[in-house]
Amino acid sequence: MLWDNGSFYDRGKLRWKDAGLFRQIRSSWTTRSATASSDDVFVPKSGPVKDRTLTLNLNGTTFKALKQGTTKLVSGRDYALSGNRLTLKAATLTRLVGERSYGVNATLQAEFSRGVPWRIQVISHDAPAQSSTIGTAGSFRIPTQFRGDVLATMKAEYVDGGNAGPTNWTPYQQFNTTFAPDYARKAIRLTPAFLDTVKDNARVKLTFHFWSGATVTYQVTKSGSTVTGTAS
Repeated sequence: MLWDNGSFYDRGKLRWKDAGLFRQIRSSWTTRSATASSDDVFVPKSGPVKDRTLTLNLNGTTFKALKQGTTKLVSGRDYALSGNRLTLKAATLTRLVGERSYGVNATLQAEFSRGVPWRIQVISHDAPAQSSTIGTAGSFRIPTQFRGDVLATMKAEYVDGGNAGPTNWTPYQQFNTTFAPDYARKAIRLTPAFLDTVKDNARVKLTFHFWSGATVTYQVTKSGSTVTGTAS
């Protein structure tokens, strides 16, 4: 079951935004596919590269091969498989990321005895950074240097206590409805749906969680239609 608020399926153009996700769904109508604990492996922009391990959810299948395009990676040299744990060797990751430009440097496919392959993206990244800014409740963007990382979710809490945003039962906000990353413009947009519910002159602490595991905190204060953002 997939709960979609427009993130995955474009209802206007009647098409899937992520063709790979739809292949997984369509395959599940007739068989099981294997998955893994993540489809991203993050490698630091600088410094030593370490082995990275993913946990495979085999779903009754057996592992067959790990490929980059049509090239098979070599078991024991490029990767190791122990039970349901797939380890990408540091030397292999170092080769795949090359000069370590921010973002996806290589894409691998784990193939199994049936179902669709599982895609694994190898990504170079640094800790994201944000800047202070001033805007309006109708159009507010937080300047963000993503540095190869990918935004996962946002948590919003009043500094003096309590959850901020349209809901009061959780601090975690709805992706695309209350916030959305704009990688091309190097910003995270806070929507009117979020800001219109924020109390005037009350500082809100935002915690941005990224898929690498990094977190960044930021504060916003709304005063009338003016919104002030402060980098932590």
